Amino acid sequence: RLNRHGGALMVKHNAHAGTDVTGFGILGHAQNLMDNQEAEVGMEICSLPCIADTAEVERSGVLDFRLLKGYSAETSGGLMICMPEEDAKAYCRELEELDGEPSWIIGKVVADADRKARIVADVKVIEVEMTC
Repeated sequence: RLNRHGGALMVKHNAHAGTDVTGFGILGHAQNLMDNQEAEVGMEICSLPCIADTAEVERSGVLDFRLLKGYSAETSGGLMICMPEEDAKAYCRELEELDGEPSWIIGKVVADADRKARIVADVKVIEVEMTC
């Protein structure tokens, strides 16, 4: 998929900002987006899509790859895009139709003079099954 359709749909659905989620993890990329906005805004991440069972591995204490803290370095990650909520819903529907894979609204941009991105305490982990 490599974000071809996702990138192409950004303008159609009124995207204000976007990045791929790779080496800085989801929280690092969210923070980078907030640091580069004109408005004083932050991001609250309330859903965390993860490869199925990886969150459980981290919770077990066997490995702490900082997944649930938002710093797990991903490779070839998906797109994190900022757009109005209604546009985001339509974007996710259209992208799923094109790619046959789900997309998620993972959070929201909020007023924040400190410009901080954060994962909320009761974040919902979305277990994503991998298919080959």
